[in-house]
Amino acid sequence: MMRRTFPVAVLFLLLSSSASAQLDRLFQGWGGPGQKSGLSEVKIGSGLKEALQIGTENAVSITGQTDGYFLNKAIKILMPDRLRTFEKGLRAVGYGPQIDEFILSMNRAAEAAAPHAKQIFWDAIAEMTFDDARKILGGGDTAATDYFKRKTTDKLTALFRPVVERTMNEYNVTRQYKELVGRYQAIPFVSESDILDIDSYVVGKSLDGLFFVVGQEEKKIRTNPAARVTDLLKDVFGR
Repeated sequence: MMRRTFPVAVLFLLLSSSASAQLDRLFQGWGGPGQKSGLSEVKIGSGLKEALQIGTENAVSITGQTDGYFLNKAIKILMPDRLRTFEKGLRAVGYGPQIDEFILSMNRAAEAAAPHAKQIFWDAIAEMTFDDARKILGGGDTAATDYFKRKTTDKLTALFRPVVERTMNEYNVTRQYKELVGRYQAIPFVSESDILDIDSYVVGKSLDGLFFVVGQEEKKIRTNPAARVTDLLKDVFGR
């Protein structure tokens, strides 16, 4: 049997009781000319799709601009825990500016990678099934974000890695760090577990920050009517 694909996802507008009750009515009357909303399936579908696209596009725009990570305390990428003692020691002997440049390079790499997430998010929206939508409808505050994590993390990791490597290598201090790591790896009896792959660390933190902002946008659109910024969203979800 062919799996029926839900025209769009039911994601970001489901938290308030009024929105949830409205969507229940939309599901019950889906596809019939007599549905209570008086809106066509095409219009409802377009509104739901638009909600998802706006939420993810906002998140990508927020994180993908200059200082999108660096000046956002919630997602700023800091020195890895394993290097914190190292960081304190270097700052104590006058290497603070170099440490600051290293931290900046990590955040600039995340900001450069974030815009590439948009199409992958939109592909995930297009692939969402009716069952996916039902589960998200009955899920928690960030059910949509959790769906994106499951569907896109592997693809985003592969896409972000070369962008992160390229951007970080533009900073001299980062190149110096990688050279030191390379020398360390050449020492006999050094375990791979002793080596920190800084590019992998930055990719992981970039995704953590991106999904955090997606979650914030999800909560906003669920609960704040002012976040429904187009006439279509107001028409579909404002009733």
